[in-house]
Formats: sequence, C-alpha cells, structure tokens
Amino acid sequence: MVEVQLVDTQDNPNGSMEKLEAHEKGLLHRALSVLIINTKKEILLQRRALGKYHSPGLWTNTCCSHPYPGENPTEAANRRLKEEMGMVADLEFAFKFQYKCDFDNGLIEHELDHVFIGETDDTPHLNTDEAMAFKWMSIEELETDMKNNADNYTYWFKWMIEKHRNEFNSYF
Repeated sequence: MVEVQLVDTQDNPNGSMEKLEAHEKGLLHRALSVLIINTKKEILLQRRALGKYHSPGLWTNTCCSHPYPGENPTEAANRRLKEEMGMVADLEFAFKFQYKCDFDNGLIEHELDHVFIGETDDTPHLNTDEAMAFKWMSIEELETDMKNNADNYTYWFKWMIEKHRNEFNSYF
C-alpha cells in the first residue's frame, strides 16, 4: 500500500493516506513533477503506461509521482526519475503549483506539485509499468501541439505549461 503526504495549502504536512483513497476523496497532497531538458533545449516527455489508473496513454512531463510521507520532495524526485525513466540528473527545485482536476473515472487529483528541472542528454530506459514511450520536443513544438491536440496530454502538464511557463523560461 502506497501512501501520500496530505498537506494544507501552504504545504504543511497534516497526515497521510493511501494514494488511491486520497484520489477518491480529492484531498490535497504533495506531488512532484520532473522536467528533463537536453542540451538542444528540448523537453523529455513520457507517454503514460496504459495500466495507469488515470490518464493512461497520455503524454506528460518526464516524470510525475508523489513523495512518501516524511520523504523530502527532492529525494523523491531523484528516486522516481531513476525508477520511471532509468535516469539520473542533477535536479533543481524550480517552483510549486496547486491544481485540482476531476477525472471521468471518479478520481480527483488535488495536488500541491513540486517541480524540478534537470539537464541531460542521456537516453531513458523506461519502466514499462510507468511509461510506454518517450520523445524530446522543443517548448515551441510542445505548446503548438498542446493547442492542436490538447486531449493527448495530462491535465497537470497542460496546467504547468500554460499557467507557469514564465517560471521556467530561463531553462530554454
């Protein structure tokens, strides 16, 4: 049973709960998103595995997950990048954002997402339980494709790119 860290809107821990239950109840919890950028200034995207309980088969940021209760978000980001994508990179905390999304299957993502950015030209080695494909895209290509094919991307990734683009402009 995997638990997530419940938090208030200021990111103060206030308990923990099994991950699926937190998504069923829509309770605010910590999450993390990793963006890997190569030396060509392209973003590494993953296509979520079809077995994921929400957003299966959609394109998203390089890695997305949840820190364990009591786990430092930076340590969790490094752990999950290795577990999901088979990669190691120096990750830098960039910013946080909060969002809420109701899915068609009755689950609710209500997350305070810690965003980390790293740079590498390494080739990912996918954990196929997590991701079924990857690709590199420039930010311009990504923004255009998100406008033209919005349904191909996860809600939080679109939110991050549309609402928080200025917070990671310096990386491009």
